[in-house]
Amino acid sequence: MSNSIRSIKLEFEQAKFRELSVLYEKYEGDSRSGVQNLIARYKKQEAKLKEERFRLEQMRCYEKKYQEHIFICGIDEVGRGPLAGPVVAGAVILPKDCEILYINDSKKLSAKKREELYDEILDKAVATGIGMASPATIDKINILQATYEAMRIAVQELKTAPTLLLNDAVTIPGITLPQVPIIKGDAKSVSIAAASIIAKVTRDRLMAEYDKILPGYGFAENKGYGSAAHIEALKKLGPTPIHRVSFIKNFVSE
Repeated sequence: MSNSIRSIKLEFEQAKFRELSVLYEKYEGDSRSGVQNLIARYKKQEAKLKEERFRLEQMRCYEKKYQEHIFICGIDEVGRGPLAGPVVAGAVILPKDCEILYINDSKKLSAKKREELYDEILDKAVATGIGMASPATIDKINILQATYEAMRIAVQELKTAPTLLLNDAVTIPGITLPQVPIIKGDAKSVSIAAASIIAKVTRDRLMAEYDKILPGYGFAENKGYGSAAHIEALKKLGPTPIHRVSFIKNFVSE
């Protein structure tokens, strides 16, 4: 007597990745459409997983190139362009054998996926650090120098000292560690991608909190960037303590 489709489905659900080929062979002769659809679905999922693992392997190229370093740290920042809020930097050291599926440049991910990956990164990382530079600091020393400051703080916050930094595009002044600047590094290195995600989620959450304290500017939606509604509110309500004075001169009078 043939197994029911329900019981076969349960077999597939409980099977480990390497056991799927055995199930394909076991049920390939079952002519029931429900069984064949089940096999087709799992084969498609398997193909997608292989493709994702291949993509991740490509994103480990710099980690492999510098694998003699014990603790490789990815560094990235978010929030250079907004009119309000801090610039935030993330620093992440991942274990050498770490696999975090679908990790990518934070800008290529949905907010929901970033939140999911944020938790997984914090759970699996050897160490993480967050650094911030306030709007006042940005106004005082300029956005580039403030970004460097946030990055230095993020590195200092790591509970495990890194032996190499992989940076998104920049070389950070004032750090004696070896550094490798990588153009578009958040799409080319799993370590930098992880850093971009924790920085982005941290900053987005912070701007959502600011929205509760400083309503009317839409900070929860625009994250401080210069949307039309944000600029209109700025002209109408004036600047808040978290606006960057050097960034809003075109929108408000002295």
